[in-house]
Amino acid sequence: MARVRPLSGFPEWTPADRVVEAQVIDSLKEVFRLHGFAEIETRVVETLDRLAGKSDAAKEIYTLGRLGAEPDSEAKLGLHFDLTVPFARYTEEFQNDLAFPFRRFQIQKVWRGERPQEGRYREFYQADIDIVGRDNLPAHLEVEVAVVMARALASLPLPAVTMHVNNRQLVEGFYRGVGIEDVAGALRSVDKLDKIGPDGVRAELTEKGIAVTAADAILELARISATDGSFATAIEDLWATTTTIEDVAGAQEQLSAGIAALVALVEGVNAAVPGTAVADLRIARGLDYYTGSVYETFLQGHEDLGSICSGGRYDSLVAGGGFPGVGMSIGVSRLLSRMLGAGLARANRGVPSAVLVAVIDEDSRAQSATIADRLRARGIACEVSPTAAKYGKQIQFADRRAIPFVWFPDADGDGEVKDIRSGDQTPADADAWVPPAEDARPGIVRP
Repeated sequence: MARVRPLSGFPEWTPADRVVEAQVIDSLKEVFRLHGFAEIETRVVETLDRLAGKSDAAKEIYTLGRLGAEPDSEAKLGLHFDLTVPFARYTEEFQNDLAFPFRRFQIQKVWRGERPQEGRYREFYQADIDIVGRDNLPAHLEVEVAVVMARALASLPLPAVTMHVNNRQLVEGFYRGVGIEDVAGALRSVDKLDKIGPDGVRAELTEKGIAVTAADAILELARISATDGSFATAIEDLWATTTTIEDVAGAQEQLSAGIAALVALVEGVNAAVPGTAVADLRIARGLDYYTGSVYETFLQGHEDLGSICSGGRYDSLVAGGGFPGVGMSIGVSRLLSRMLGAGLARANRGVPSAVLVAVIDEDSRAQSATIADRLRARGIACEVSPTAAKYGKQIQFADRRAIPFVWFPDADGDGEVKDIRSGDQTPADADAWVPPAEDARPGIVRP
């Protein structure tokens, strides 16, 4: 028999791992629903022109077609590589059926043809939330989305997270104030701080024609960080000593609005989920797209994993304009990979059964099946032993499957139930007995 070769980038979890995955997804859904987010599901394919757009995403798109189809006989389709593109199409298509501001959450698989590595897959679950307006969107929703995501992550069996936040208005106002016109270009250089360091960023900025004094100023801005509103004073002090343009009023107004928004964000998130948010002026990724708040979330003690949840405020969801919003996205499979690999969580069992009903002999199998059905009728998952072996072997079978209880039938149709972990065995009625709540369903065990 030929050996089956694994296909890299397409994870297939064990039943026990799937228990963890399902509970993670259920926990996220519960938090999102508690905050009024409605669940949607979009089709897995979009037209290639919509998927690729003007981005560099085309090289990562998996195309879809029928074997044997005539060339160019069908629309060119691709599997979605994120949930934002299909959500934009969905909002535009169903705008007359939605009530705005529209609060949506979506947890689906996406496909991306990138090089697989730890925590990065070609097929993976992503979880998004967005609040989208029709013509405008109140700024306080930028705080609310961050709070909801912080609470969603806190519901999972994870170490604490730190949400690093920044604001496009603040950054753009400051950059303009020190004479930088190509803000997006400067941001792309600052985003490389972790890779090439301050000297490398400074060199790259000056190669773009940015003055050394301006480069030093924005590098100094990137060093500012705080878990409360105290960062505002540090920015204002830096601004006072580095501003170079003559017409400073517009940049000053933009800077002040950004500072106020970032203070509200940090203080709002930390009031709801203490110790979560930190103002981090080095956060640049996505600021050339986002127009207000931007978020990058890291798992404490696992910073090597990179950002596990990111997003921000945008002026327009659809390419043609309109639908301002704010959203965040979690790489669920990425998180799950670290949870399982680092032993942060495991399932107490990989099967739904809480009880194995033993079989005295094959002639009495129907009696055991009746007991099992009486338990199932009350929502207790169970199975009947596959063989009428000695009870010791039936107990071993249950133990291998991590089934916590074994039911031993008697002549009257009930019998005794044994907790095979503790050895406790008591008489039981199949119409009344219930397992402890923690044993009723498979669940997550934290170390």
